[in-house]
Amino acid sequence: MGKPNFSDEFKRDAVAQITERGYPVAEVSVRLGVSQHSLYAWKRQLAKVVSGDASKDAEIRQLKRELARVLIHSDQGSQFTSMDWAAFIRAHNLEHSMSRRGNCHDNAVAESFFSSLKRERIRRRTYKTREQARQDVFDYIEMFYNPVRKLVRNGMLSPAQFERRQILKAESV
Repeated sequence: MGKPNFSDEFKRDAVAQITERGYPVAEVSVRLGVSQHSLYAWKRQLAKVVSGDASKDAEIRQLKRELARVLIHSDQGSQFTSMDWAAFIRAHNLEHSMSRRGNCHDNAVAESFFSSLKRERIRRRTYKTREQARQDVFDYIEMFYNPVRKLVRNGMLSPAQFERRQILKAESV
């Protein structure tokens, strides 16, 4: 069985579902029966063909959609599986990220942060009071992690620098 041959129109429509309509690549892949790899390749290929302004406009629309979505990472603790929590999430137009038990991939960002917090700060200290621990964690987050600590996934920018860059990109539209 040979490699499927998709028309240019099909490829353009598939890419438009991602770049213009905001559907996730994984969803478009399943719906159209096309590999995610192919969709990314078509997206790159079409970006070269599309005029600079149209391509830039599509990227800006995608960035705005991504910035507008707030994702709440949590585990499956009872406080995060309650009906009250679900109502709160819906009322505030948030997206909840929680995978099945034993699968941490949806929660990887939170898990990574807590791993860094424990490794870089908590394991090195002994706290006499809960308030002392709370203040130290607050200082780690607000005085080091967010403004200073550079992250590979942010292009070697701190979270605060990365956020400022994203806001500036969105405002320059």
